[in-house]
Amino acid sequence: MTDSLATERFETLVLASFGAAALLLAMLGIYGVLSYSVVTRKQEIGVRMALGATRAKVYALAFGEASTPVFAGVITGLVVSLLAGRSIQNLLYGTHAVDPPVILIVTALFLLSGAAAAFLPARRAASVDPMEALRSE
Repeated sequence: MTDSLATERFETLVLASFGAAALLLAMLGIYGVLSYSVVTRKQEIGVRMALGATRAKVYALAFGEASTPVFAGVITGLVVSLLAGRSIQNLLYGTHAVDPPVILIVTALFLLSGAAAAFLPARRAASVDPMEALRSE
């Protein structure tokens, strides 16, 4: 039994590895864009903090900026996956191309990874010293 399933296990391992690599690349991309955005807006964030913005407001600003591309990507991915599932449905036998529990789990995973990738730039933005940010160019 083990020998007969070895090929399927290997294929599953390869596909899971590619999926994990794609998730890591997406998180790195989100982190890179947000980190760059925080660096370019350092003076603006410093002015906001000098005028009385709290750390919570700066966190909300950074997470709000991150939520737009993450939600757009998740919605686009859901639409494309549903369309692809409908197009291959007639090729499948005894199973469904669209599995709602799996879609919910993957969507939650992407949203959590987007929040995790946004956390470090948000923390960096909230720890900006207002005087240092105002002095820098």
